[in-house]
Amino acid sequence: MLAVSHALGPLFLLILTGTVLRRLRFPDEQFWYGAERFIYFLLFPAMLISTLATADFTQVAFTGMVGLLAGLLVALAAVLWLARNRLGLDMPAFSSVFQGALRFNTYVGLAGAAALYGEAGLTAAAVAIAVMVPLVNILCVLMFVSADGSGQSGLWNAIKALAKNPLLLGCVVGIGLNVTGIGLPGWSRDTLGLAGQAALPLGLIAVGVALQLKALRGTGTAFWQSCAIKFGALPLLALVLGWLTGLGEIELGVVVLFTALPTATSSYILARQMGGNAPLMAAIITGQTLLAMAILPVWMSLLAWLQP
Repeated sequence: MLAVSHALGPLFLLILTGTVLRRLRFPDEQFWYGAERFIYFLLFPAMLISTLATADFTQVAFTGMVGLLAGLLVALAAVLWLARNRLGLDMPAFSSVFQGALRFNTYVGLAGAAALYGEAGLTAAAVAIAVMVPLVNILCVLMFVSADGSGQSGLWNAIKALAKNPLLLGCVVGIGLNVTGIGLPGWSRDTLGLAGQAALPLGLIAVGVALQLKALRGTGTAFWQSCAIKFGALPLLALVLGWLTGLGEIELGVVVLFTALPTATSSYILARQMGGNAPLMAAIITGQTLLAMAILPVWMSLLAWLQP
């Protein structure tokens, strides 16, 4: 537990630093709006390209890891949709629970994988993101269009937006450079590497800045339903299935980590754009991020204890 806490503790301190900076209004909201776009569109893609273009893919067996993650997400989406009428929620509230259960914070995931498993963990997490980002987005948009009847037009608009997603494009470019043997020639390796080094710390601070503590007031059943799935049912299922299928240490670690990550801050934007319950979504984002600071170390310590 202590070793895991030492690895994850600095990540959470950076998130809390962002929360403090938001309360102090330093530098200001306009700065953080620009910083978030800078991180999302430039620094994070640079880190993904740098990591994947130079990665040794023989270090990690990706097939089982990616297959388990994808299978869990699709199964969870199907179960939630079939059980939507039994949860006692209206459709906007259900959509927030759905996003809160499926979506994951890529900044925390990449930083956590790197802190726990080093370069191999970072590579495994980047590959997982390449598969999970489009899958989760499609599942969430399908849920929204099925709920409000926007049909093919809503789904087509989402697919076009996904094709422009900088994280997905960074993964595709990085894997393409690796597979073709081009790599990162000349100064490009060091340049992208330096840019990528700034992505994780700034990204984690930006996560803290985006938290809305006031949204936690009056949270009800829907909030706790999303947390029970995110921090209880999903990582437990991932741990059991991963152990039964014989995943290696790094692969199983990344699977459990990603299933127990707090939901992504982008969930709030989608909730506003597609008729979800945006205040509830803000509460889920904030609450899950804060709860993850206590619960993630427990899951990762349990995993470390179970592995020989």
